[in-house]
Amino acid sequence: MSFEWKKNLKRLTPYVPGEQPGAENIIKLNTNENPYPPSLGVLSAIEHFDTDSYRKYPDPEASVLTGAIARTYSVDADQVFVGVGSDDVLGMSFLTFFNGGDPVLFPDITYSFYEVWGGLYGIPFEKKSLRDDFTIDREDYTGTNGGIVIANPNAPTSISMQLYDIEYIVKNNPSSVVIIDEAYIDFGGETALPLVDRYDNVLVVRTFSKSRSMAGARIGFAVGCKELIGALCTTKFSYNSYTIDSLTIQIGAAVLADDVYFEVIRKKIIETRDWTSEKLKGMGFDVLPSDTNFLFVTKPGINAKAVFEALKKRDIYVRYFDKPRVSDYLRITIGTDEEMKKVIKVLEEIV
Repeated sequence: MSFEWKKNLKRLTPYVPGEQPGAENIIKLNTNENPYPPSLGVLSAIEHFDTDSYRKYPDPEASVLTGAIARTYSVDADQVFVGVGSDDVLGMSFLTFFNGGDPVLFPDITYSFYEVWGGLYGIPFEKKSLRDDFTIDREDYTGTNGGIVIANPNAPTSISMQLYDIEYIVKNNPSSVVIIDEAYIDFGGETALPLVDRYDNVLVVRTFSKSRSMAGARIGFAVGCKELIGALCTTKFSYNSYTIDSLTIQIGAAVLADDVYFEVIRKKIIETRDWTSEKLKGMGFDVLPSDTNFLFVTKPGINAKAVFEALKKRDIYVRYFDKPRVSDYLRITIGTDEEMKKVIKVLEEIV
């Protein structure tokens, strides 16, 4: 067999997600999932779901969910685009808005899928170095470019930018679409949503996976001016009209209706994060300021990969990135109080 078709394959380095171990009784803190279940509204939506509707294609505009998002964030429905997780929304945005010859700009230490999409779609990109303290220099994003992507708060560093710095970047790039990836914004930092009504080149992307405890349902959305959202819809309907299934549409809307539960869980995670941060600092760890549901930590004199492996042997999964500038760090998702107490105890024994 010749396998001649192989010469036409794209040569890609795929995104590598955190491990999804199938074993029971582990502490899984490696993929920034919410440790608490979603709102009980999910069960109600499932119980009242008309299964006969599965005979038909879902609403391509996901109107029930789009309307619920619009009401929650006080925007018009035609300013909202929904997709299968924020990865789908971001990938669709790359495909829609980054078609010029100039490079798309994003930090050298950030969500690694940005680089993957650049390779997948043949989009030139340039990675801008974070400062030594892992903060973004806004002046790096004022030159010629084909678009800008900033995760705020950033991952894996957990640090957020001030809104006035984000607005500075948006204002100084009127010819480029600036995407603000706010996957973790509910845990800290300032949202860029107020900029949407002032600038026609900013797109804010959110997810239900973190603060809404819905990683398994895959719901993401973008908010922007009507023209940006219209362009995204054109791309979507040129690729796959039916991206979110009928049940997920109903579940997503139900989750948004339970504000009380959302606030309780969000605040609980923040409290546990801050407690864990102080405990780690007391053990000699350097902990970056976090506006997320995880901590990015290092400890002088220890091998982060060795600690990662030692934790794994104790059925505690955290994230290690064997990459320049961050190979001495571990990213630890915030779990329940009981889980984090166990993590601290085991780290004391290991370190």
